[in-house]
Amino acid sequence: MKKEFLNEKIETMSTEELRPIQEEKFLKQIEYVWEKSAFYQKKFKEHGIERGDIRGLEDLYKLPFTEKDELRDSQEVHPPLGFHCVAPMDDIIRIHSSSGTTGVPTFVGITRHDRKVWTEITARSLFAKGVRPTDVVIHAVGLTFFVGGLPVKDAIEHIGAAFVPIGTGASDRVVVTTKWLGGNLLHCTPSYAQYLADYIRKKQNMEPAELGFEKLVVGAEPGGGVPAIKKRLQEDYQAIVSEGMGNSDAAPIIFGECPAGQGMHFCAQEYIFPELIDPDSGDLIEMKDGAEGELVYTLIDRECCPVVRFRTRDRITVFTGPCECGRTSFRIRCIGRTDDMLILLGVNVFPSAIKDIITSFRPRTTGDMIVLLDKPGPKVEPPLKIQAEYSPDEKDLETLKKELEGILREKLVFRADVELVPEGTLPRFEMKAKLIRKLYEGE
Repeated sequence: MKKEFLNEKIETMSTEELRPIQEEKFLKQIEYVWEKSAFYQKKFKEHGIERGDIRGLEDLYKLPFTEKDELRDSQEVHPPLGFHCVAPMDDIIRIHSSSGTTGVPTFVGITRHDRKVWTEITARSLFAKGVRPTDVVIHAVGLTFFVGGLPVKDAIEHIGAAFVPIGTGASDRVVVTTKWLGGNLLHCTPSYAQYLADYIRKKQNMEPAELGFEKLVVGAEPGGGVPAIKKRLQEDYQAIVSEGMGNSDAAPIIFGECPAGQGMHFCAQEYIFPELIDPDSGDLIEMKDGAEGELVYTLIDRECCPVVRFRTRDRITVFTGPCECGRTSFRIRCIGRTDDMLILLGVNVFPSAIKDIITSFRPRTTGDMIVLLDKPGPKVEPPLKIQAEYSPDEKDLETLKKELEGILREKLVFRADVELVPEGTLPRFEMKAKLIRKLYEGE
């Protein structure tokens, strides 16, 4: 494999070489937060923490976690951006918003310095994912509040690739523009890539591979790393598929999957300090090969909306072995969000894992599915109700239902009640896919 980096010095730096840089930035950031942030002044005081208690990263564990709901409450009590916003409005150059998929959206401001940091982190991640100056990037993601829009534009232009801002809701334009401009890279969500493949076949009477994409760069939801979904996209487009992951309160794209395809590399080495915790107890878990837990972020170079020990609710598996691409940072796969996790008789079940199995039955299924909940989770009494679409050519629905329920029980260790519905019954998504329907909310 050809070894290429956007910032070779940082991306190939050992943990021992990197630590002093992180320490220096952390101490500067914690001083800034202690002095400027009314939110953290109050929070630290309530937990009996004094400035002298924090002398370096080895003391980070002493600080309390920050929850998303706290940031939302902070914003509601002190609009527009909350008590945790410490930069004056005169210094804020842009405001973004979270998607609001797990609650009321929260706004995030950035200064010129924050934009520079975001651009560097995101560009590193995209470069790891295969974006190069010679690429013509068809950007089929929203360009509005979404942090995967304008900040990604900045990063792609920073790399030197041609950025084509189509956005969402314009699949016909994606097809026409890609052909006309010779677009060779599609940036979108995994859900949209699947949606577009179906659209191309049904509306354009052609195969997705005929568009000529060589690379699919996907993110914003689990999917690009889910084996059956990744395989489907690779086969549909005859292209390399790589995934990334970010967080609206931290940075647009923080992890990027290199061509080795062995997980997403952490690309914010000197800007974000990550921790791994047990999602139930909050105890620290060593970031070692095979470890599994929830990601926690502390921003160590942020002006506008700094966060300390922010719980992402992203459940991940860690890989720390050498990577043939030459990057030295740890790698991850995202299992799912702890917000979405369901518990059936003590077994943890993620909707993305269910979708992986449903998709693996293609072409007998379309791969589209949704979990039906008639009561709030995460605890669910089995059987778990699931709707899955069958393909028009599938005639033996009774056998398919039995096989799906059997493999779900065998691989995910829970009992399911699969209702097979015709192709086209379930909604398609151009942004983040919703894999759970809450019947008790009338959805």
